[in-house]
Amino acid sequence: MRTPPRYTLFAMQKKAVVLPVFLTLAAAFTCAQAPATQGQQQFAELGVCHLVSGKQIDPCRLGYRTWGKLNAARSNAVLIPTWFSGTSANWFDAIGPSGLVDPGRYFVVVIDALADGVSSSPSNSPRQPGPDFPAITIQDMVNAEHRMAVESLHLSHVHAVVGISMGGFQTFEWMVDYPNFMDEAIPIVGSPRPDSRDLLLTLADIDAVKSDPAFDGGHYTRPVAAPEAELIWQLNLTTPANFARTHSRAEFERDYAKWEANGILPFDANDWLAQLQACRHQDIAHGATLEDAARRVRAKVLVVPSLQDHMVNPQPALNFARMIGAKIFELKGDCGHLATGCESATLDPQVRAFLDAN
Repeated sequence: MRTPPRYTLFAMQKKAVVLPVFLTLAAAFTCAQAPATQGQQQFAELGVCHLVSGKQIDPCRLGYRTWGKLNAARSNAVLIPTWFSGTSANWFDAIGPSGLVDPGRYFVVVIDALADGVSSSPSNSPRQPGPDFPAITIQDMVNAEHRMAVESLHLSHVHAVVGISMGGFQTFEWMVDYPNFMDEAIPIVGSPRPDSRDLLLTLADIDAVKSDPAFDGGHYTRPVAAPEAELIWQLNLTTPANFARTHSRAEFERDYAKWEANGILPFDANDWLAQLQACRHQDIAHGATLEDAARRVRAKVLVVPSLQDHMVNPQPALNFARMIGAKIFELKGDCGHLATGCESATLDPQVRAFLDAN
């Protein structure tokens, strides 16, 4: 779920580097005018975000970065929500003419998902800090992102929503909750509804964080490393064959010591749990059937699963793709959840071609 270079359940390894992303609100949306600074961190102040639970985040704000420029018709925006424990700053190397999305053609907006430590999160909330921060869902993330797109960026429609890992979860949510807002949707190594194996992994990691003696019910006074949680990711990020190939026996003790020492740091433990719980409860059908959810989809969809993914079971995404008649591009190598980086030479052109064709 994590980002380069230490991807986990909702992550993308892009040539083993970190990918960053966002820009300034000023001058941001003058038609056909490039932003002053590409990829600069910006914030959308949303006031109060009302959650599906009936609770609220107050104050609520989302971080974002932009590349490229909005065209005169205001029709070329591509929204990219972040993966688990990632931020918009992780996207710089994925944005470019030979990357996942070309800012020469599109106005690219990478959005910091709630609880990523940049947008409103347990770690930075002035009024609802730590365990006082209300539980959020993937739907809450997407509702806030839609408000940001409409209220701050003044977009009434976008060309596409694209997301990797937890960003893929959000992309599935976008296509069902706001079916007429985008022309295309591209969920990559994500899931419309985690299956029991995914839940086992997620709950094990939640318990690993909570069991760290320093966690103290979320009221910790020093950073919580939760090394067991990190080790769970290392066991599942990739396949046994890929792990053995990329981690030699000679270097293993050094690597293990590093994972034990650093754990999930520098990501905040309460933020980690907030996003994990959101992923755990993901269900784009919201209590109905996936067939009901499928009937709501209007966008052209490209679903990209990794067939050997041990972090996010690819089958729910494949099943939903077939329900809606989506195009499917399968990542078949043994990198598992890290396939988006390992197979970027074939994945990136497929995504660019799909964006350009519709």
